[in-house]
Amino acid sequence: MARWGILILCAYFAAALITPALTSLGFLPDPQLGLDNPIYASPSLDHWCGTDRLGRDVCVRTLTGSRVALTVVLLAVSLAVLIGVPLGILSGYLGGFFDRVIVLLMETLYTMPVLLLSVVIAFLLGRGIVNAAIALCVVYVPQYFRVVRNQTAQAKAELYVEAARAMGAGPLWIMRKYLLKNVITSVPVLLTLNAADAVLVLGGLGFLGLGLPEAIPEWGSDLNMALDAVPIGIWWTALYPGIAMFGLVLGLSFVGEALEEFMNLNNVEDSGI
Repeated sequence: MARWGILILCAYFAAALITPALTSLGFLPDPQLGLDNPIYASPSLDHWCGTDRLGRDVCVRTLTGSRVALTVVLLAVSLAVLIGVPLGILSGYLGGFFDRVIVLLMETLYTMPVLLLSVVIAFLLGRGIVNAAIALCVVYVPQYFRVVRNQTAQAKAELYVEAARAMGAGPLWIMRKYLLKNVITSVPVLLTLNAADAVLVLGGLGFLGLGLPEAIPEWGSDLNMALDAVPIGIWWTALYPGIAMFGLVLGLSFVGEALEEFMNLNNVEDSGI
């Protein structure tokens, strides 16, 4: 699964890097310009995936959408890790009133449906790449917090932490040198699985018109525009963005599942079983 997942992700990253260059050089048409093209043209040699209701090339828009999706998703999960992991370590190590307040806040966010919470935040912030990333980030911060906080609460009672504390090490030194490397082992697995889920949530926001501005090609908004075309036999405007979204989710899920199996295997070997 890891091999196939990495190959799929490499294909998406290649499309994200190469498509803007080919568009700027004139080898591919502008994904936003289509007035010179026939509307709802079926797939052909001129337009491999056909055109949409504005005459825009579906193939180029789908390829450009991969860059947009990767940008938003990577930014969102990176922010979630940078916020959730330190909060989890601080809460798990310090405990007390600070821990109770942060746990209450995170549990409240965690119990809310992912799509509903992201829709509310996106509606409040408005449309944009950074705003969409923030809306996704808030959704996934509680997951990293819960995992890291629980592992920190267990690890701080270990002998090596007690020994470091007895030798005069301060809380920040202990959290940075002794706890951090031991509590983030499960973060890569959670990161890839959250990234796969974030692709779907971003598509849902775009489908509802709350994701990115109309000037930015995005799979969810393209699927929304394809709703009126599918009943009259215009299938290509919905097929290719849908396949692109499915492929990216599949690749990320493969990598996440492979990482989880790898971590479980290492845990078994470390325990001597």
